[in-house]
Amino acid sequence: MTEPLIAQQQGQPVTIAVEGYGEIQAHSGERLVTALERGGVDILHRCGGVAKCTTCRVVFTEGEPDAMTLAEHDKLQDKGLLGEARLSCQIECAEGMALRPVQTEQNSGLERGKAPADVIEPAPEWTTRPGASTEG
Repeated sequence: MTEPLIAQQQGQPVTIAVEGYGEIQAHSGERLVTALERGGVDILHRCGGVAKCTTCRVVFTEGEPDAMTLAEHDKLQDKGLLGEARLSCQIECAEGMALRPVQTEQNSGLERGKAPADVIEPAPEWTTRPGASTEG
């Protein structure tokens, strides 16, 4: 599998459609959780963006990436959410994404945790998400 853009410099501007928030601007390769926050989405994240919780979940309606970190895969599997949601802290932005944030500060009544780093943590080991068009 080709390494996602995280190993490269953040790239071209992209537009992401976010249900309930409209379109936000991001850069290809940027962490989705960071782009959502900057775009005015009050996405919840409690663990600092290191795939230790599932509060930054999103559901894709279009453009779900086939690449998935092993940390995301394992956390979603542990919580029974694999194939149902994705962790925005473990995803790089790309053109054509459309999604719905699952938990926000507003709908949960909780506050965000520590700000996530600029790069995906822990250091990503990549796999292919279940159900991806490139699987098998």
